[in-house]
Amino acid sequence: MTAITARDAVLERARALAPVLAQRAAQAERLRQVPAESVQDLLTAGLVQVGNPERFGGAGLDIDTAFAVADELGRGCGSTAWCYSVWAAHNWWLGHFPEQCQEEYFAAGPDTLFSSALNPAGGTAERVAGGYRVTGRWTFSSGCDAASWFMVACGPRSDERRWLLVPRAEGEIVDTWHAAGLRGTGSKDIVVRDVFVPEHRTINPNTAGDTDRTGWELHKRASYAVPLKVFLEYAVSAPVIGMAQGMVDAFAARARRGSGPNRTAAPVAQQLRLAEAAAEVDAARTLHRAAVRDILDRGEQGGSFPALDRARLVRDASFAVRLCVQAANRLYDASGARGIMDAEPMQRLHRDVHAASHHAALNWDTAAEQFGRHALGIEA
Repeated sequence: MTAITARDAVLERARALAPVLAQRAAQAERLRQVPAESVQDLLTAGLVQVGNPERFGGAGLDIDTAFAVADELGRGCGSTAWCYSVWAAHNWWLGHFPEQCQEEYFAAGPDTLFSSALNPAGGTAERVAGGYRVTGRWTFSSGCDAASWFMVACGPRSDERRWLLVPRAEGEIVDTWHAAGLRGTGSKDIVVRDVFVPEHRTINPNTAGDTDRTGWELHKRASYAVPLKVFLEYAVSAPVIGMAQGMVDAFAARARRGSGPNRTAAPVAQQLRLAEAAAEVDAARTLHRAAVRDILDRGEQGGSFPALDRARLVRDASFAVRLCVQAANRLYDASGARGIMDAEPMQRLHRDVHAASHHAALNWDTAAEQFGRHALGIEA
C-alpha cells in the first residue's frame, strides 16, 4: 500500500466515524468525557496510532495525516476530535523522548494514551540522583480519563523546562471540568505528590527536535527533523476547523430541509451567510495545511526555523482559528430560535469553537503581537 493510499484509507475511516461521534456528542457532554466506546472506535480504526512512531505501531504516515483526521472528526463531535488530536500528537511527542522511555510507554501496545498538563507554574521538579522528584497540581488535562500516563511540565525558565511522564497510578485526577464548551474533553486537574520521575522519562521541549535530535535519529521521519514546539498550535487548531465545518454542514442541512418544491426558499441573507462562513472555513483549512506542509518540507530539506518564521507559524494557526470563530458566529447569529435548543448541533458546535479559541496556544492577540514584534525588529 502506498503512502497516499494509506492516508486515503485513514481519512475514509475518520469520515465514516464522524456521524457516529455526532450521535454520541450529547452523551459526551453529559459524561464530561469522551465515551469509552468512542475511545475504542478511535483505536480500533487505527486513528490515534497515526501519531505513533512506526516501530511502535504507527501507520508509516506523518503528523499531517493526524491533523486531517482531527478536522474530519470535528464535524461530528468537537470534544472527541479535540481529545483525538492531542492523543495522536502526544504519541508523536513520545518519539522525541529517550528510547528507553518510548519502549516503556509502548510496552503495553500501540493503543497507549497519555494526557498532558503543561503550565509549568503548576508544580516543581527537584533534581535528585537519577531524575526528579515532582510535586504539583496542573489544570486542563484533556482526555485524562482514558489515559494510562500523565505528562506534566515544570521549570520556571525555558532553559530549565522539563516535560515529565508519570504513570497514571502515581497521579490523581481531580474532577474540576464544568465548562461552557468542549464539555466532553474531560479536561480535569492532575495532582502528583512527591513522585520520582527518572531522567529517561523527561525532555526539554524547547530543545527537542532542535538541538536534541533523538526523534530524528530513531525514526527518520520528517516531523522529527523540526522543533517539537513548532507543531503545538497546529495540533489544537486542527479540530477547530472541523467543528466550524460541522456548523457549515448543520446550517446548510437545516436550510435545505426548509426549501424545495412547494416550500419557501432559504432567505438570501442565509445564503450569503452560508457562503461567507464556508469560505472562511475553507480559508482556515488551506492556511493550516499549507503551514504544516511547509514545516514538513523544511524538515525534509534540513531547513532552519528562525524566530520570525516561528512567529509566523504561530500567527497562522491562531488566525485559522480566528476565521473559524468568525464563521461560527456568522452562522449561529442566523440560526434562529431553534439554534439554541439542546437537540440542535449548532449550539454545541458554537460553544466548542469558542471554548477551543480560549486555549493559550491559540490566543490571537498574543500571536499577533509576537509576530509584529519580530517583523518590526522590536526586542521581545
